[in-house]
Amino acid sequence: MILSGHEIQKRLGTDILIDPFEPAKLNPNSYNLTLHDELMVYEEVVLDMAKANRVRRISIPAAGMILSPNQLYLGRTVEHTVTHNLVPQIEGRSSVGRLGLFVHVTAGFGDVGFSGYWTLEMFAVQPVRIYPHIPICQIFYHEVAGPLSEYASKYQHNHDIQPSLLFEELDPEHKNDPQLPLDFGLERSGFR
Repeated sequence: MILSGHEIQKRLGTDILIDPFEPAKLNPNSYNLTLHDELMVYEEVVLDMAKANRVRRISIPAAGMILSPNQLYLGRTVEHTVTHNLVPQIEGRSSVGRLGLFVHVTAGFGDVGFSGYWTLEMFAVQPVRIYPHIPICQIFYHEVAGPLSEYASKYQHNHDIQPSLLFEELDPEHKNDPQLPLDFGLERSGFR
């Protein structure tokens, strides 16, 4: 069962936290989340699942930025969400999808207990201009049956865009990655 907009609002502060929350973004059965003003792109020609791939940050100017086809852009929501006792899920807005912009390539499904910003895997079918702080996707909530255990993995409590951390699963000791002495967050700044 999917929660209605009224039920989402009723559960704010208990099972659902959305910060910031604006009542105007509440829909009949979802809530619109907005795009932060920064993107991240991979710098590697070939992405390696077993390694931490280099990334570069790009600021989205107020005048907008054109996304190119055949390029994956990682973004994040402005809103920080926390969900208890429900399964959160995000989907692109239909108005955004009709412009050929996929907001999440495969990872729109969250886990009970997720706390953080939503990383968006954005891919454009053709060139499309985007803007910071636009309503980019919507979050909705499923009720869940059975005993619950809350999410407590590598993306929990994130504070930023999260590139793939699959290498942590494939190489728990991180012995195959010469970049790891560099702290996460020291990516090269992008262009404007």
